[in-house]
Amino acid sequence: MANGVLSDRQMTAMIASGQITSETTITDGQIQPASLDLRLGSTAYRVRASFLAGKGNTVADRLKLFEMHKIDLTQGAVLEKGCVYVVPLQEGLALPKGMTGAASAKSSIGRLDLLTRVITDNGVEFDRVPDGYQGPLYVEICPRSFSVVARQGQMLNQIIFRVGKTIITDDALKALHAETPIVSGDAVISDGLGFSVDLMPETGNLVGYRAKPHTGVIDLDNLAHYDPAEYWEEIRTTDGRIILDPGAFYILVSREAITIPPNCAAEMAPYLAMVGEFRVHYAGFFDPGFGHSTEGTGSRGVLEVRCHEAPFVLEHGQVVGRLVYEHMSEVPAQLYGIDIKSNYQGQGLKLSKHFKAP
Repeated sequence: MANGVLSDRQMTAMIASGQITSETTITDGQIQPASLDLRLGSTAYRVRASFLAGKGNTVADRLKLFEMHKIDLTQGAVLEKGCVYVVPLQEGLALPKGMTGAASAKSSIGRLDLLTRVITDNGVEFDRVPDGYQGPLYVEICPRSFSVVARQGQMLNQIIFRVGKTIITDDALKALHAETPIVSGDAVISDGLGFSVDLMPETGNLVGYRAKPHTGVIDLDNLAHYDPAEYWEEIRTTDGRIILDPGAFYILVSREAITIPPNCAAEMAPYLAMVGEFRVHYAGFFDPGFGHSTEGTGSRGVLEVRCHEAPFVLEHGQVVGRLVYEHMSEVPAQLYGIDIKSNYQGQGLKLSKHFKAP
């Protein structure tokens, strides 16, 4: 097996060989071009605080210390804003030596400001599965802007698998961009591809959305269902700048259109804290083919931004994050937006799929 991020075909082989296990049959719909969607189990544990298992400990051991009460997810249950829950996932792993995993919230979940992070037995990092891990998977869920209704079987997280060194060096990324442009305009390449925020749209003055502080519950099964005005405040500007409020959550969009070629995947990495009092949220993975089939125009990256301690002025074109490109072990059988139904291909500024189109 060649070094790189594993493809849909390779993950299918892992399922067949028992390297990916599950209480119930894994469906074809869970297998994305370079990632596997993970399903919630039947029980959520309300816990006192977020935790990692740590070396020598299982998550089950930690739950005995921190559990407050159990919640049955089989018929759906409310997970309340500001609370922390741990849910055993239906999938488990028996990875071979030399293979690691990395997890992330799915796009729609990140856009709801729903903090979801995978944890493992003996784990010392969130969303990272160590080399050769064998054991169960759990997800920590902390709704930050909206309370949600969650159910057994829902897919809030995804996982990729890596063999060997996968990151594309800056020199190789520059060569790739020269051969097949990966971004509109000039490529800012330094430890990945830098991208900036768009606060001067070509039409109109709507540049983003800010989550309202007191809203109703969002049922994660309801798609194109909710009125955006009940949950989001529109952010408009005519001078190319906005002021971020401490503690507030924003949906913004990148100025650049991005392309992920079929032989690559990418992960959005948080930008250095030194650039300001904010961070781009854990936006996760970009599958092979993202932006690739949009007639050469690419797709914008939606930015999930939270301001920290002090109000902060964000300017049009300010660099706010970077994409780390990775080699695929092989080109997937299916590509994002071409062979599978993809909600965000060719996107601009866009809320999660739970909301009606404005």
